[in-house]
Amino acid sequence: MAMASPFSPASAAAASPALPFSVSTSRPLSLTTAATAAVSARAPCRGSRGFRRGRFAVCNVAAPSAAELETKPAAAAKESQRPVYPFPAIVGQDEMKLCLLLNVIDPKIGGVMIMGDRGTGKSTTVRSLVDLLPDISVVVGDPFNSDPFDPEVMGPEVRDRLLKGEDLPVTTTKITMVDLPLGATEDRVCGTIDIEKALTEGVKAFEPGLLAKANRGILYVDEVNLLDDHLVDVLLDSAASGWNTVEREGISISHPARFILIGSGNPEEGELRPQLLDRFGMHAQVGTVRDAELRVKIVEERARFDKDPKTFRQSYLEEQGKLQDQITSARSNLGSVQLDHDLRVKISQVCSELNVDGLRGDIVTNRAAKALAALKGRDIVTVEDIATVIPNCLRHRLRKDPLESIDSGLLVVEKFYEVFG
Repeated sequence: MAMASPFSPASAAAASPALPFSVSTSRPLSLTTAATAAVSARAPCRGSRGFRRGRFAVCNVAAPSAAELETKPAAAAKESQRPVYPFPAIVGQDEMKLCLLLNVIDPKIGGVMIMGDRGTGKSTTVRSLVDLLPDISVVVGDPFNSDPFDPEVMGPEVRDRLLKGEDLPVTTTKITMVDLPLGATEDRVCGTIDIEKALTEGVKAFEPGLLAKANRGILYVDEVNLLDDHLVDVLLDSAASGWNTVEREGISISHPARFILIGSGNPEEGELRPQLLDRFGMHAQVGTVRDAELRVKIVEERARFDKDPKTFRQSYLEEQGKLQDQITSARSNLGSVQLDHDLRVKISQVCSELNVDGLRGDIVTNRAAKALAALKGRDIVTVEDIATVIPNCLRHRLRKDPLESIDSGLLVVEKFYEVFG
């Protein structure tokens, strides 16, 4: 039976829930060859696993011990008491919420770029996703969130252990959301040498960065249009290949870095580089709420949350639970959703007639339409599903015309109805 979409006008007041994904990366710090050689001579590399380059060896990857992992949940629960605004409590902004939910259902859509006026709840909505994120299976003690069943998203050490026939201890954890601050250094994003281990144990251990932490999770960049060019280059490389390769200061290591890239920003503060914009699967346009009644409701809800966050969050637990169940069901049923061949042809015809470069627009539209059908509890994609998602999948891929005053999303809608009739 088809499930009602949470994005109908009638449900605007009880907005959909949120998803929490985060990613992070770091890059190695410098360590002089003489100093490293001296330390290595005093304490030779222990252990058989390592990544060799030149006369130095990267013997291991810095990771928490099993004992630390056992005590971490309780400690983390106490430390992460910063209350998050509940996703269903967000009024309006249905387009943005839908794009986020579709990416949680199918991470291969490729992320969301959210652009709009300041103070419209972009960051609040993204961070509210944390409560909605599903659990995933990971290898215990692995800093790369390795999938124990898929070698393509395994860290180097876990893959070596698997090839040796070792049993991998498995646990479940929430999909993580990593914040990439504008002031982050390239070392912190890509990964760096563990200086402490180098000096105390004489080994060159790799200390994973934000990209490693974001593997199989969400990487969120607020004010992404203000991000430094050198960090944009790092993100482009990882987003394109799904791997982060570190080649510097005697370290040579590659690890999986497959994440959902979510960015937000205000277009008045600067444009985003076209290469990075194309890496976002979907583009959501956010505007300021104009209806006076809705504005009053937003102000009142925010005042309630600021006054007593715990009670406010509890009042939305039931709605949050329903949305979590809906997401879990959609993720499990996604593989059985069918998209008719004639509809695929028409999607590609729209992309072709709009002069969209490349095939990412076709692929993302197909995936997003399937995810929406799964969210609504159906196993067949309809024309209505395609009409809902195609503006978000194509509007940022159109070539810019400086003399054109019409919103690119409207151009997509016009072409859609022209092709689909």
